[in-house]
Amino acid sequence: MRGTSILGVLVVIWLIIGAIAAGQRGYYTNDEKNCAEAGTILVTIVAGPLNYIGANPKVDCALPEPSK
Repeated sequence: MRGTSILGVLVVIWLIIGAIAAGQRGYYTNDEKNCAEAGTILVTIVAGPLNYIGANPKVDCALPEPSK
């Protein structure tokens, strides 16, 4: 049981480091959000400490337009 709590704490720390990296890159300051920006923020957070050793994840997404 103790191993799962240690793993949980490590995951939370990992995600916090990723959130800090996204903040340092200025991803939270842009008022206009779209699919690509939200995806980039999410993968940056998930990448965690890998951001500090060269990872720079980006997401490019295009949502389908509604028919006319």
